[in-house]
Amino acid sequence: MENVKKHKDGFQRVLIAVAVLTFLLVMAGYLVRFDGTEGACPDWPTCYGQWGIPAGLAAQLEMAHRVLAAAAAAAVLGIAIWAFTRRTTRRSVQILLASALVGILAETVVGADIVGSLNAAWLSNLHLGLALIVMALVTAAAVLGNVTGETHTSITFRSGFSRLAAATLLAVFVLMVSGAWLAAAGGGQACAGWPLCSGGLPDSPSGWLAFSHRILTVAAGVLAAALFYTAWRKHYRQPVVLTSATAVGLLFTGQVLISALKVSRGYPLDLVALHAAATAALWAALVVTLTAASVEKEAVAVVEEAARPAGVKRFKAFLMLNKPIIVVLLLVTTFAGMVVGGKEMPDFWLAFWTMLGGALAAGGASALNQVIDREIDGQMQRTAQRPLPSGALTPAEGLAYGLGACLAAFFILAGFVNLLAAVLSLAGMVYYVLLYSVWLKYATVQNIVIGGGAGAIPPLVGWAAAAGSLNVPSLFLFAIVFMWTPPHFWALAIVRKNDYARAGVPMLPVVKGEQQTRTQIFIYTLELVALTLLMPLFKMTGSLFLVSAVVLGLWLIYTAWNVLRKPGNKVAWTMYRYSSMYLAFIFLALVLDVLV
Repeated sequence: MENVKKHKDGFQRVLIAVAVLTFLLVMAGYLVRFDGTEGACPDWPTCYGQWGIPAGLAAQLEMAHRVLAAAAAAAVLGIAIWAFTRRTTRRSVQILLASALVGILAETVVGADIVGSLNAAWLSNLHLGLALIVMALVTAAAVLGNVTGETHTSITFRSGFSRLAAATLLAVFVLMVSGAWLAAAGGGQACAGWPLCSGGLPDSPSGWLAFSHRILTVAAGVLAAALFYTAWRKHYRQPVVLTSATAVGLLFTGQVLISALKVSRGYPLDLVALHAAATAALWAALVVTLTAASVEKEAVAVVEEAARPAGVKRFKAFLMLNKPIIVVLLLVTTFAGMVVGGKEMPDFWLAFWTMLGGALAAGGASALNQVIDREIDGQMQRTAQRPLPSGALTPAEGLAYGLGACLAAFFILAGFVNLLAAVLSLAGMVYYVLLYSVWLKYATVQNIVIGGGAGAIPPLVGWAAAAGSLNVPSLFLFAIVFMWTPPHFWALAIVRKNDYARAGVPMLPVVKGEQQTRTQIFIYTLELVALTLLMPLFKMTGSLFLVSAVVLGLWLIYTAWNVLRKPGNKVAWTMYRYSSMYLAFIFLALVLDVLV
């Protein structure tokens, strides 16, 4: 039985991997088409008769797209064969994968024809349409293979929500194909500006075509908004439906935002690439929503309906899902990174968008962390009243909100700050949610030490927002938070040792004992203070920060010394609170050192 389960899980994981590969293929196709590199290799399957890496970036991108297409075709063929050789594979999954195999072979033939017929725009549109259909078929198969493992589960599109999802899917499909056709025809340049053409109505047929595409975008947006609203109103217990519908709403909004910025800024490569990624992700989210709506059953309520909060109480539940105190502390380090990186007080709007994006990123990651930890949170006195274990919010709502906040953060930072800040923020979210919450927290006693890197990224985001790049001094800000994290959270772990032991979390005081934990707190505190004193030594900061680092450092060392030599939870709790204040004050000192 265990071997069957492992085999089944292996098939599902590979199926998801193939779906991701088709997503990358669609994204790459959009990037090649919209970046103007399509046709950089005039022959097929070689490039200028050569099998190796061609010269020139455009030709290299075109060949990379072809290699990805070949890999996707091989992957679809392999997973289709696997599906038909497994007795437990549901019939619908086999049909979807077989259809995807036919579609990707047809896409390959059309792709080869495009090389010799670069002026045939209809071939390019057909190629894109086939790629979207293949991706939809494989993604639907992945959802059916993972949302429900029962082969007898019926698939139906009779509900109003599933029909709304189907209408939205169709509208977005038309929107994507027409957008690709418009780009191939050069119509996008005939309607500069946003939302009108250069501040008014178009004055040419191509301009009207481009403007009509924008009207179609509004219509599809209305459907996406309706899908988002309906999911939150009626499907708040269904994690896949609610999360994917939330992603549809955020991805559609983000795609429109990036598209508008792309046009107004003259089609920079980073926004072109981001628009391609958002387009492919939107399509995937719509397919997941439609498929899940056809099979995912309403979950059994964890709490009585009357226990669900409304109004201000519901707002408070979502607010607590963000861990607001931690968010505020991280924003202090983000703002300090902006001031130190830019060597001046940042522009108001740059600071606003950076702080908003940072708050959403931190809050979204915290929400996802609480979804992952909801069971052990219910076993711990400190966390039992959090929104999910208390029943104030459903796990589906926590998951959907967390993913939505993270998506919104990325689009805000990429659109209004810069791509480096957005990528760093994304890295921090992935680090915290996947590396720490899913793996490290339960895998090693050094979970807090290694996981501290997630909380150390916000000052780098601030630095990148102001300076547009990172350098060696910026890494000192990262290191300060990284070294601060273990003594701060180990002090809390001493106070909540029994809670962590009941929950099975291998925190240092649970595994190694309190005395070793107190020793490690003192050692890390000494290292942290020494690190701050190195910055003036290397001329990275001035005398004001030096004085502040000495005073604050002595205060923290004294607190850590009390933890080392005095037993009990009182001194550990004092260390926990004082270390929070220390981090805020040391970064405030960095700000004042630049501005004064």
